[in-house]
Amino acid sequence: MITSIFKKSKPINFIIVFFITLLAFITARTKLVIEPIDVAYIFKQIGLFLFCFVSVLLVNFIVSKHSLTKKNSYEILLFSLFLLAITQTTANTNILFANFFILLSFRRIISLRSMITPEKKLFDAAFWIAVASLFYFWAILFFVMIFAALFLYSVNKIKHWLIPFVGVAAVFVIAISISILYNNTFFGFFKSLPDVSYDFNKYNTPQFLIAITMLLSFGVWASLFYIRTIKSKKKAFRPAFKIVFLAIVISFVTVFLAPNKDGSEFLFMFAPLAIIITNYVETIQDKWFRELFLLTLITVPFIILFL
Repeated sequence: MITSIFKKSKPINFIIVFFITLLAFITARTKLVIEPIDVAYIFKQIGLFLFCFVSVLLVNFIVSKHSLTKKNSYEILLFSLFLLAITQTTANTNILFANFFILLSFRRIISLRSMITPEKKLFDAAFWIAVASLFYFWAILFFVMIFAALFLYSVNKIKHWLIPFVGVAAVFVIAISISILYNNTFFGFFKSLPDVSYDFNKYNTPQFLIAITMLLSFGVWASLFYIRTIKSKKKAFRPAFKIVFLAIVISFVTVFLAPNKDGSEFLFMFAPLAIIITNYVETIQDKWFRELFLLTLITVPFIILFL
């Protein structure tokens, strides 16, 4: 039943995902956000929700355009379910923005496969990662994906390895200029600093324990099959699948280093994890097991919701 609905990309799938995302968003606001409710607050939340849902659509666009999965809607279903499992991911505005810009960068990195205007794509990728780091410092770690892509796509020209630094420098100069104009300081525009925390006590709640167990267990299991199946992909597409796996590794490091472990830092993990698990679901031959696998992923976030 579940697989038959999301096996193909249909308008009804986006409607279902829309309401799951909305439920996650509203839950986070009712439990986590303490602000006076007025007209300005309502319009702000509507804008943030649309921004959040656009991120879901962006994941779908990246996946479909670059054939990272087959033509289905599993990845956006999983992305929205992850949001519901850890609703804190929709509450941190800075991380919402940072993740959106990382997705924009990810799109440009994956598109290097065609080697059409690689200079522009490299600049854009570095530019968006640098912008993301203004909102959340540790997003800068995703800069590694650019050089991994250059290596995997066998790009040997020195200028291509230098262009990403130009993109970062451009953001740095723009940020300082804006900071001087509006704050009369050089670094007032920078929202985050390279703080690190190894205090995981905030995860010691039923919600986090169940959600993290789900993400890790299903993620590790799917990753084992994902790594094995990369060799079966077309040679031209293999680098893209390797970059997806690198993205999940970097997002895990980001979670580990997060200075304020309130759950929102898991948002960086959702897109690559959704792609990896979707690839695993596509390899499951037994229909009953595929249904059970997806049913578990759907049920757990709703159980967490009622805890």
